[in-house]
Order: sequence, then C-alpha cells, then structure tokens
Amino acid sequence: MLLQGIPEQIGVIALAYAIAKLPMRGKEIILMGIFLGLIASLIRVYSIPFGTHTLALMIILFLWLTFKGKEVTISLVTTLISFVALALFEVVIVTILIKIFNTSQEIVFSDPLKRILFTEPQVIMLFVTAFIIRRKRRKLNEP
Repeated sequence: MLLQGIPEQIGVIALAYAIAKLPMRGKEIILMGIFLGLIASLIRVYSIPFGTHTLALMIILFLWLTFKGKEVTISLVTTLISFVALALFEVVIVTILIKIFNTSQEIVFSDPLKRILFTEPQVIMLFVTAFIIRRKRRKLNEP
C-alpha cells in the first residue's frame, strides 16, 4: 500500500527530524520517506512475520539519524518515539473513526480505499506534532 506507506513514512521522518533537532529539508525528508515506504512494501510482499517491516524501518531510521550526526542514544530514542507516536495515532484515530462510521476493523483494513482514508488522519497528526515541536523549540530559543 504505497499510497498509505509513503505519506506515513514521510510523516515519521518529519517527526524524527523535529525531535532530533535536525533542519527540516523537505526534499531529503520526502526522499527518505519514499525509500522507507518502498522498503515496507517490499517486505510486506513476502510471507515474513507481521511487524518485521516495522523493525526494519526502525533500524533504517536509526542508522539514518546516526549517519546525519546524531548520537546513538538520541537516534535510538528519536526512532522509538517516532514509531510509538505513529502506532498511538493509528490506534486512537482508527478506533475513533470506526466508531463514528459504525464499521469494523476487518472491513476497513480489507478495503484499500477505506484503509487509506482511515489512516491518513494519523499522517496529518505526525506532521502537526512535528510542527508543534519545532514551534515550541523556536519559542524557547527566542530571547
């Protein structure tokens, strides 16, 4: 599901950059998000145990943040927070939308269009959270 995975991973990268205090370079964030989205899709194609794609994405993000010059502990904590935020937003938002639209999780996740529509709000929340973190940090650094 590239239409879900790529925006989701771009949101995760944006949040990670905000947490790690990296400059927001749109092109870099988008390219890394596309890369992670493609990796997730490739892993899902094979009959590999569920969750393996998440572990792989976490390792790649951790390595990327370390490569960008962040300390190992900062990279690890940032990666964990970013993916926990993704999971938390997904659980909360999908649960709320399932109740609002009086449908079931099975129906949502078996229909590709519904899956995209029900999970896009979590992508928006990732970006909003990254924006809020950036803004709060800017205000703290103002004289």
